Amino acid sequence: MAELPRKSYEPDAPGTLDGLRVLDLSRLVAGNTLTQVLGDFGAEVIKIEPPAGDTLRAWKVEQIDTNWKLYARNKKSLGLELRKPEAREILLQLVAKAAVFVESFRPGTLEKMGLGPDVLLARNPKLVIVRISGWGQEGPYKRRPGFGTLVEGMSGFAALNGFDDREPVLPPMYLADTIAGLYGSTGVLIALREVERNGGKGQVIDLPLLDPLFAVLGPQAANYRLTGKIKPRTGSRSTNAAPRNAYKCKDGKYVGLSASIQKMAERVFESIGRADLISNPRYKTNADRVKHAAELDAIIGEFIAQRTQAENVTFFEKADVTIGPIYDISQIVEDPHVLARELIADYPDADMGRYPMHHVVPRLTGTPASIRTPAPGIGEHNAALLAELGIDEATYQKLLAAGIVCAGNAAPAAEE
Repeated sequence: MAELPRKSYEPDAPGTLDGLRVLDLSRLVAGNTLTQVLGDFGAEVIKIEPPAGDTLRAWKVEQIDTNWKLYARNKKSLGLELRKPEAREILLQLVAKAAVFVESFRPGTLEKMGLGPDVLLARNPKLVIVRISGWGQEGPYKRRPGFGTLVEGMSGFAALNGFDDREPVLPPMYLADTIAGLYGSTGVLIALREVERNGGKGQVIDLPLLDPLFAVLGPQAANYRLTGKIKPRTGSRSTNAAPRNAYKCKDGKYVGLSASIQKMAERVFESIGRADLISNPRYKTNADRVKHAAELDAIIGEFIAQRTQAENVTFFEKADVTIGPIYDISQIVEDPHVLARELIADYPDADMGRYPMHHVVPRLTGTPASIRTPAPGIGEHNAALLAELGIDEATYQKLLAAGIVCAGNAAPAAEE
């Protein structure tokens, strides 16, 4: 692995969202993605964790909680046993000075705890409340388990992904969760803008995993209405443009090529010595090429198979063809562009020595975000946060002894 740029945490770096307090009761990826975005841009994100901690802590590699280290950067941790009324009262005191409240309990759970939106908004009428679930706060499926895998299936994503002669393919990462988290961070900022502009009233954001993922899949319903056909799984081939596919190289690696406009397709044909294809009625227009995509892929694939990945990229880039390498992580961390832009950098870490972490997204030129602090331990900020409520050290120790406030490094059993 190449030597990555080395960075230090910047605890005093300013942020656009300085002064914005976010209480994050969510667990796993969607809520942590949402609050990571806010935290990266300066918000004070306080994870409200049970005694065992956020379940994301249990997702470990070689006994190290690599997911937690990433998604919980720029956050604080307050351990509260919310099954106890005293802990819930502490939370409500924090709500009074917060701007955003994020939770991911199954719909109805927050109300059973005596912490429904009516209670929260009574304490703080300006509060923006984000309610993350699998299926939404209303509807016949609202009580179903809300794991991303189920949503990635029901949304239609898996039915589109993979090859037609094999099973539908679920994504190998937290797709539904991360997309919901990104949509959610936008929703929070929109709701906060409403608080600023129109009378200072907060509101509830209903954020199921299903809606955002379905939204990014495009006009599936319109296409189905027009054609009466279900879009087949075509692997990396497109049903909208051709040529477009992943092609195997001489060294066993792959390149991705997309020639979705007429001029680019003609450029591909010329570059591989097949200018005759430009006037061939089977490949003359995009519609023709899509109809005969398998034949076209065979022609292009045969050419690419004679060269290594690096040779193909060099060759086609000289011809100004839109092609790129299909990387795995071992190649990403060696790529000169990735290194030059510091897309990933090493940060000090107690467990690994150095922890490689991606750059803040997006990059603002005037008010850039920053990575100020590493992910916290369970209850790491208990004393400081409770002191703001007038709770002194002696009282804090009593709360710890009573199990109302919790601290430590325990991790729960892993969940999906």
